[in-house]
Amino acid sequence: MTAPASADASSSLMEKIVALTKRRGFIFQSSELYGGINGAWDYGPMGVLLKRNVKDAWWRAMVHDREDVVGLDSAILMHPMVWKASGHVDGFSDPMIDCKTCKKRFRADDLDGAICGQKPSKSPQNCGVSDLTEPRNFNLMFETFLGPVSDSSAKTFLRPETAQGIFANFANVISTTRVKVPFGIAQVGKSFRNEINPRNFTFRSREFEQMEMEFFCVPGTDDDWFKKWVEIRQRWYTDLGLSSGKLRLREHDKLAHYSKATTDIEYLFPFGWGELEGIANRTDFDLRQHQRGVRTVGKWDGGDLSSVELAAEDAEYHKGKLSYFDDEKKQRYIPYVIEPAAGADRATLAFLCDAYAEDSAPDASGKVETRVVLRLHPQLAPIKAAILPLMRKDGHPERARKIYDDLKRRFFVDYDDSAAIGKRYRRQDEIGTPLCITIDYDTIKDGTVTVRDRDSMQQIRVSEDQLRNLLEEKLGLTESTMKPAV
Repeated sequence: MTAPASADASSSLMEKIVALTKRRGFIFQSSELYGGINGAWDYGPMGVLLKRNVKDAWWRAMVHDREDVVGLDSAILMHPMVWKASGHVDGFSDPMIDCKTCKKRFRADDLDGAICGQKPSKSPQNCGVSDLTEPRNFNLMFETFLGPVSDSSAKTFLRPETAQGIFANFANVISTTRVKVPFGIAQVGKSFRNEINPRNFTFRSREFEQMEMEFFCVPGTDDDWFKKWVEIRQRWYTDLGLSSGKLRLREHDKLAHYSKATTDIEYLFPFGWGELEGIANRTDFDLRQHQRGVRTVGKWDGGDLSSVELAAEDAEYHKGKLSYFDDEKKQRYIPYVIEPAAGADRATLAFLCDAYAEDSAPDASGKVETRVVLRLHPQLAPIKAAILPLMRKDGHPERARKIYDDLKRRFFVDYDDSAAIGKRYRRQDEIGTPLCITIDYDTIKDGTVTVRDRDSMQQIRVSEDQLRNLLEEKLGLTESTMKPAV
C-alpha cells in the first residue's frame, strides 16, 4: 500500500474522519465497553443505514437492474471439504514474523506499512530495536467445531469468502431456475479472516462483509467479459460520487493460482492506495476443483484435511456434476468464471472519506466558523431529508409532524426539534443529509416551507404540497432507489 504525499496531513484527515464516525454514530469499536477488540467494528444508527445503502446500491446494480444475474444467500458454515477443494486449507496463508523485542506480530510481506511496538513513528525494519524471527506461514481461516465434541472430525471453518458458497450451489441454481450461460450468481454476506495485523480503521478487519458475484460464461468469451466487468464495476463507484481522480485500476503481474487475469479497483484513502474490489478471471478452476472435492469426500476419514490428497480429476470432467449443458450447441462443458469481488466495509469507508469536507459558514450570531459536512451521494445518504420545526410551540411541531408523517412513507427522513436551528443544520450536515426542511411562522400563514441544500447551503421556499416532487427531483431518486433492494 503506497502512502500519499503528505503523511502528516493525511493522518490528521483520517483522525478527523474516525472521530466523526464515532461522534455521529456511524462506527464504534467492537466491545468498546470492555476496552475494545482489534479488527472488529460495530456500525451505529447512521453507519448501519449508510452501509445498508451501499449494499442496496450494489444489489440493485448487480441483480435488480440486470436480467442475467440471480441472488443467493449461502451459509457461513460449510462442509470442511469445501475449503480443501478450494485450496484454502493448504494455501490460504500469509507469511508472519514476530518481534522478540516488542512482542508484536507482523506480515512479512508488508513490513513497510507496519508500526513498531516501541517506536510508533517507525516500521519494524528501521526502528533500530527490533529482533525479527524468520517468516512462517499462518493460515488465515478461523477454526470452529460442529456439535459438542471438539475433535478433528467436527472441525470446520468460518468462511473466509462468500464465493465458494456460490460454486457449491451452481448445480442447484441451474436446476431450479431458467438461467442460461452467460449468467451470474451474486450474494452479500459476512466473511472472516484471522488477519495477522488488522489496521487502517475498517479497511482491514477480521470480520467483514463482501459483495461478490460469479459470472459464468462460455470458454473463449471470458476475456471480453472480463474487460466488460472491469468497466462496469469502475463506473459503479463514480456513479455514486467517488472522485475519479482518486480511483485507479491496477493489473496484477503476479497472479493467484486460480486466476488468468486480475485487476484491482483501488481508491486513494488518506492512508494510501487500497483495494476496493478485485475483478478476476478464475477460468474453470473452482468448478473443476469442487468436482474433485466431491470425489474425495467419501474417502475422507474425518482426520486432518491438510494431509488429505484430492482425488484425481475424472478424464471426462467436462461432463461432471458441475458442468453445464448448452441446449443450442448440444454440448456439455465447464463454464469459465469472471468474479467481481467487492468489500462492503471498504466501499463504505471510501464513500465516507471521499464525502468528508470542511468549509466556512456563519453561526447564529453571524460569526464565520468551520463547517464539517459529508457530501454523500443522495442514494447513499442515511437520511434523505430532515424535518425541522423552527419553534417548539405555536403550531410548528404539529405542522412539522404532519409533513414528516407524509414524507416518511416514501423517503427515509428524520424529525429533529432539539437545539437551535443552526446547530440542527450542522448536525444534519455531519451525517450527510442532503436537504433540511424548516417549518416556521410563514408555514402556518401560507403553507410554504424553507428547503435548505446541504452542499450549497442555499435556501428556497416551496409549498408543502410540492415537497414530494421536489425531493424526488433534488435527490435524483426514483421509486426503485427509494426502497431497499434486498
